[in-house]
Amino acid sequence: MKRWYAVFSKPRLERVAEEQLRRQAFETYLPLIQLPKRRRGKWEEVIEPLFPRYLFLHIDAEVVSVAPIRSTRGVVGLVRFGEMPMSVPDEIIEFLRQSQDPQSGLHHPHQAQFRKDDKVMITHGPFAGLEGIFVAERGADRVLILLDLLGKANRITLSRDVIAPAGE
Repeated sequence: MKRWYAVFSKPRLERVAEEQLRRQAFETYLPLIQLPKRRRGKWEEVIEPLFPRYLFLHIDAEVVSVAPIRSTRGVVGLVRFGEMPMSVPDEIIEFLRQSQDPQSGLHHPHQAQFRKDDKVMITHGPFAGLEGIFVAERGADRVLILLDLLGKANRITLSRDVIAPAGE
């Protein structure tokens, strides 16, 4: 029976390993993510493996020899517990495939957790316990919240990590 297995690759050679395994007629899956990264002083959108140094291989390990996998360029070997290769549940691979963008096939971080006018609760800091209204995102890790303080609506910027949906 075919199962998914995690393949451990050499550093930054996940794509090489995937290509070489496909050339050997193996079915592979390398989930990718698009991230903003700072390079040479500028922010650029880069595409990297979602799990650095790992990709997935769909084989029947009882029928197909796994020996050629170890000698494949870019591959260190299958992830194992003892002598047995570790299988990955089909549900996890299916979840990863369904959570990627249908057009690009990429995963995207920081998908909007809050929408404008959502009620939020501040969980940490001097305003902990207060409810506010989500206004907008301010960069990768900051948010703008509308708080009612002293009878007046005030806009404050907070870390994304200190807010949660109201009622949690």
